[in-house]
Amino acid sequence: MPGGGSRGPAAGDGRLRLARLALVLLGWVSASAPSSSLPSSASPEAPFLGSAQPPLSDRCPAACECSEAARTVKCVNRDLTEVPADLPPYVRNLFLTGNRLAVLPAGAFARRPPLAELAALNLSGNLLQDVRAGAFEHLPGLRQLDLSHNPLVNLSLLAFSGSNASAPDPSPLAELILNHIVPPGDQRQNRSFEGMVAAALRSGHALRGLQRLELASNHFLYLPRDLLTQLPSLRHLDLHNNSLVSLTYVSFRNLTHLESLHLEDNALKVLHNGTLAEWQGLARVRVFLDNNPWVCDCHMVDMVAWLKETELVQDKARLTCAFPEKMRNRGLLDLNSSDLDCDPILPPSLQTSYVFLGIVLALIGAIFLLVLYLNRKGIKKWMHNIRDACRDHMEGYHYRYEINADPRLTNLSSNSDV
Repeated sequence: MPGGGSRGPAAGDGRLRLARLALVLLGWVSASAPSSSLPSSASPEAPFLGSAQPPLSDRCPAACECSEAARTVKCVNRDLTEVPADLPPYVRNLFLTGNRLAVLPAGAFARRPPLAELAALNLSGNLLQDVRAGAFEHLPGLRQLDLSHNPLVNLSLLAFSGSNASAPDPSPLAELILNHIVPPGDQRQNRSFEGMVAAALRSGHALRGLQRLELASNHFLYLPRDLLTQLPSLRHLDLHNNSLVSLTYVSFRNLTHLESLHLEDNALKVLHNGTLAEWQGLARVRVFLDNNPWVCDCHMVDMVAWLKETELVQDKARLTCAFPEKMRNRGLLDLNSSDLDCDPILPPSLQTSYVFLGIVLALIGAIFLLVLYLNRKGIKKWMHNIRDACRDHMEGYHYRYEINADPRLTNLSSNSDV
């Protein structure tokens, strides 16, 4: 019995320990069960996240070539008629060239998520005719825009700002390239092409941060007076290969940061004192004037004197006279005031015009004489009739004068009347 009693307490302690161990194991399992079930509950959401935001390298339009490493998308010569909708959000440089984007509507680049990294956009050579208000909205990082080689018939007043006409949003653009955008003559509207471009550039304060503007090869005949008034930050202005005859009406006074002004290959004949004084007031500007048909007459005296003193004009030694003929190819810096006179001799073009006019008048005179010769008999008869009429009239006048001159005939005439 004693032996059995001693085994009883020991066996009870063993069972108690086993029970406690079982409770501890059960509590640990119950505590760890939620954490083990978390992956299983989260796993259904994983495919949803993947479908909402695929890897960047997988989002590339079918008609384009994408490089995530270079942050570049190229959609070149693909005959696209609209901007691709599935552009990757990482794009920084976008080339949409050689396509058929005839119209660029408002919000053409609005995407979700937005193309916040897009900094350089090239839309050249797309047969683009209509750029509407707000076309470049939702591109907060756009710094460079190239619309060259597009026959723009309509460039909206708010093309480079927001679509809200009452409060246009400022544009982040620093470089705007509009080379060779003049449409064919049969596609132009009644308004001036120069005025349309100027209106888009001076719209509100949208382009006050613009630093580079290229308007080459657009056949501009003149520059509107207020073309540059809203571009105070401009540093580079390219107007080469146009048809500018004069710069009298445009002001450069507010372009205090201007560094380069390209006016090569235009139709400039002389620069007046007002323009020269404005350029002289710009501290850092460099002017390029090659290949203009300078007329070296008395109106060129002030410009020649200014050229000899200034350092603003690059390669000024290459500037030569085009008219008059006797001054052709003479360097402007080699001229003296005695060489510059207003010779009354007409230029060859006007001489040719007057010779042609003389030939026409001579031909008309010959035709007139021929008509007179062919009608000589009728003219002779008409002259004889006039002569006879004049003779009868003169004879009657002479007869009346003789009667009135004789006093006796006068009294007789009076008595007969009585």
